Amino acid sequence: MDAAETLTNPATGERSGGCLCGRIRYRVTGDPRVHYCQCDMCRRATGSAFAVLAWLPSADVSWLGEEPCFRRSSPLAKRGFCQACGSPLTLAYDAALSEIALHVGTFDNPADLEPQYNYGSSQRLGWVCCGIDLPHRDTEERW
Repeated sequence: MDAAETLTNPATGERSGGCLCGRIRYRVTGDPRVHYCQCDMCRRATGSAFAVLAWLPSADVSWLGEEPCFRRSSPLAKRGFCQACGSPLTLAYDAALSEIALHVGTFDNPADLEPQYNYGSSQRLGWVCCGIDLPHRDTEERW
């Protein structure tokens, strides 16, 4: 299969995605844990009101060709992005290197990756209504 082809087979847990310009492509297996993140670090990293993250075991993510560039975004974590187009792709915490989060918007077919809870809830902007009825979890992290 060509790296630029779309692969999505929820029955087998295989999904694909990549950055805006297509330079970085990935394939994942397994069922991700998906949530909204309302923390100010994710807001700044995405340039949006919140992030939508899909967490998987790191071993379930395969980079098809070029890998993201990584930048330390806090004393606790690093983020991956495409150096060519700037698309944010990943988040990984130092304390949990066996897991990686992919931004749901980078999946080729994100429709079945519905968030199940909110994280960083105490930092949610007052006008954000997405997922307000989902369970909430807080974070101590602040930017």
